[in-house]
Amino acid sequence: MKLRQENEKDHKSVFQLIEKAFEHEKYSDHKEQFLVERLRKSDAFIRELSIVAELENKIVGHILLTKLEIKNDLESFQSLALAPVSVLPEFQGKGIGSKLIMHSHKVAKDLGYKSIILLGHQDYYPRFGYELCEKYNIEMPFDVPAENCMVVSLVENGLVGVSGKVVYPPAFFE
Repeated sequence: MKLRQENEKDHKSVFQLIEKAFEHEKYSDHKEQFLVERLRKSDAFIRELSIVAELENKIVGHILLTKLEIKNDLESFQSLALAPVSVLPEFQGKGIGSKLIMHSHKVAKDLGYKSIILLGHQDYYPRFGYELCEKYNIEMPFDVPAENCMVVSLVENGLVGVSGKVVYPPAFFE
């Protein structure tokens, strides 16, 4: 399996992949593929952090990390949003999502980012070092269960002194 940066020629395949990956997902609005399209056109997009997993020249997985901020009354902290990670249904459960997550962490760290925030399954993401946002007094801008709001530090002490409200880019709400 090859992990690489997504390119423009991949957009149609990635759109279809995301659509299929979330088709039967219970806690989904089934519009993640449109979110990715909006984010690609936004200021929050980081080309190196739109990554595909390729198997025998077929795209079977995709992950996207985009810029966000954590703000409090005194300061603002740069961070990333992980949304979404997608794997074709017939390839799920084979470690592709895990490889995408770990690879995206490395690329993000190499680019100088210190943390990633996500909304996700409380049983899945802790294996990658994700902890509850509330541990760091980081809160989401909308009402969601605390156990689904998670953050990971990409560097040692990357969350020391970080607290506040997550500010997602406008593309998340269009």
